[in-house]
Amino acid sequence: MSEIHAVALFRYSVLGALVSRGRLQRGELKATIRELAARDYAIPGSRNSRIGEKTIEAWYYAWRRGGIDALTPRPRADRGQSKLPAEIQAAILAAKRENPRRSINQIRHLLEQRGTVAKDTLPRSSVHRLLKSHGLSRIPGSASEPEEYRAYEAEYAGDIWYGDVMHGPKVSMGRALRKAYLVSLMDDASRLIAHSAFCPGERALDIEGVLKQAVLKRGRPTRLVIDNGSAYRAKTLQGICARLGIHLIYCRPYRPQGKAKLERWHRTFRDQFLSELDPTRIQDLADLNARLWAWIESVYHRGAHAGLHGRTPLDRYRQDLPRIRTLGHRAARLDELFYHRLVRKVRKDGTVSFQGDRFEVPYELAAQRVVLVVDPHTGQVHGVEDEEGQSLGAATPLDAVANVNRKRHQPKPAEPTARSITAELDAVELAYREYYGDSAEEKR
Repeated sequence: MSEIHAVALFRYSVLGALVSRGRLQRGELKATIRELAARDYAIPGSRNSRIGEKTIEAWYYAWRRGGIDALTPRPRADRGQSKLPAEIQAAILAAKRENPRRSINQIRHLLEQRGTVAKDTLPRSSVHRLLKSHGLSRIPGSASEPEEYRAYEAEYAGDIWYGDVMHGPKVSMGRALRKAYLVSLMDDASRLIAHSAFCPGERALDIEGVLKQAVLKRGRPTRLVIDNGSAYRAKTLQGICARLGIHLIYCRPYRPQGKAKLERWHRTFRDQFLSELDPTRIQDLADLNARLWAWIESVYHRGAHAGLHGRTPLDRYRQDLPRIRTLGHRAARLDELFYHRLVRKVRKDGTVSFQGDRFEVPYELAAQRVVLVVDPHTGQVHGVEDEEGQSLGAATPLDAVANVNRKRHQPKPAEPTARSITAELDAVELAYREYYGDSAEEKR
């Protein structure tokens, strides 16, 4: 006897109240089906929990015709066959073969432009099924081969950090409600959050601010893996990581598997923090971050993780403390490592501009290109350097009023040099002597 299909058993269990009865009274069938449809079920292979009345009724009559075998799902007779007209099928296949890299949307748009189909009448799913049935749904060659993924884990804490951004709740910023963005850095081996903060944006500058706090608290990672977005490819972030001795790695586009642990952190964060957060208690961004940091340190870091065999992220991180790369001598000048360096041309009046303000630099640099050193988080300008990083002097805010009475440096006029009598004659003197001859000497 063959094994009963799992789906057939489930459907049979749903019909229990009907199949266990002999003869049903008038109206009893519809009443019972209505009652069954109002229940919740754990449906195999589906996220839904409810079953429609018509579906239950169809199962009931199928059971009456053929017993439990009739409840086994049957493959569609037209499975793999396209219902599109033959000429449209041919056009789709030809468009794909002309350029195997054409997407389904590109093919639909192309056929609409050619007048083969009317606008928005060609279902995307129909095109996909047709291409799949002809083995054309993937780009030929190595790119179409299934990519191999392997579960991996850094051997020690501090070997690999992941960075990513998640959209957060709206919070008061200034005079308006604006969306906050959660920027997080996670250690791979321990799942510990090196640092996380809600920021007003998802720029490289926001990642830099979180990275600065993370290395202060948890040392320097060997590798930092972040998204491939243009915001994260800023030269400032690359320069900071280079000065800190951190190897910056960008994820391949559309490969979320590369940061699965961080995605799991985001899911935990939504389920345990955002779902419990009372927005009416949050005054501003600082207030939201205060709650975030309290929750991370007292709840997340101290909770047992299945991926850590029941250990907490904090315990797993502490295990590798002797191996953590501390800041060392860099700690004393950490702020400087996070400064931005911007190329500017000094005006003739000895000033440069930054964020709409003007700053005076040594007057000797007028008309030259210099590197302006600024703290992007405070907006403070610290000075100017040359391209080699050597200081060229300070940069102070321009005070045009004070400059009215300021004594200006004037270059000293060049002193005339006495020409020796025996010096070689110039062209004018030669012409003079040639024209006047001997009398020229007498005129002297």
